[in-house]
Amino acid sequence: MIWSIIVGGFIGFIAGALTKKGGAMGIIANIIAGLLGSSVGQSLFGYWGPTMAGMALIPSILGAVIVIAVVSLLFGKRE
Repeated sequence: MIWSIIVGGFIGFIAGALTKKGGAMGIIANIIAGLLGSSVGQSLFGYWGPTMAGMALIPSILGAVIVIAVVSLLFGKRE
């Protein structure tokens, strides 16, 4: 359980850096984005590539990027 949270945070951190939203996201948001992104990514892209804590890293990162993009689109600041 703890290992999944750590890996989820790592996945969320990488996705936040790729989308340039990492500075606005906190640790909890990184973990949530990583865990949700893992589920979304593996559902959409399959289960391939290196794995950690039962999560395929590449599809999980891609899924987390999608989750962050959708959340920022729905709840982001409108200027």
